[in-house]
Amino acid sequence: MTNPIIPPDNIYLVTDIPGYTSNISRLICMMNYTRIVTLHHVKDLSVNELDFQIDQESNSIGALLLHIASTEFFYQKMSFEERELTGEENKEWEAALELGKTGREEIKDNDLNYYLNKLNEIRSETFEMFREKDDEWLEKKFPYGKFVSNNYHLWFHVFEDEINHRGQISWIRKRIKA
Repeated sequence: MTNPIIPPDNIYLVTDIPGYTSNISRLICMMNYTRIVTLHHVKDLSVNELDFQIDQESNSIGALLLHIASTEFFYQKMSFEERELTGEENKEWEAALELGKTGREEIKDNDLNYYLNKLNEIRSETFEMFREKDDEWLEKKFPYGKFVSNNYHLWFHVFEDEINHRGQISWIRKRIKA
């Protein structure tokens, strides 16, 4: 699967990407920038650093990285396939989606490559699926709890969630080094 990461000299451009519609291209540019900054914040972390918790109620950096991947996986199914997770998918991703006690118990002892591979695998699938969609699909409206949403919002939420958790990652990383 291909991954249309923008070359570093163009990372600050939100522009068209060959093979994608205009609005999907722009969404991908924002997702790419968000991911590049996230990767910078976790560079060279050891297993112990990835598993570090501030206290018994907090999430580790590793758990947050897997949560970022799980959120994207969930929204792939919701938007591209218009379905909920299957029982098997839910079992695989539940700890990462929910975090909390189960996440603290199950998400540990993995090296950085484990998390990076999960993030890259899910992102590559997203970009392949985006190739099959157009800007009209982004605007498609549907019920979202008590509200109305569209696919554009769902995908904005994917990288907005990553930005939020990257802030937590940065905060935790500073405390590990202290």
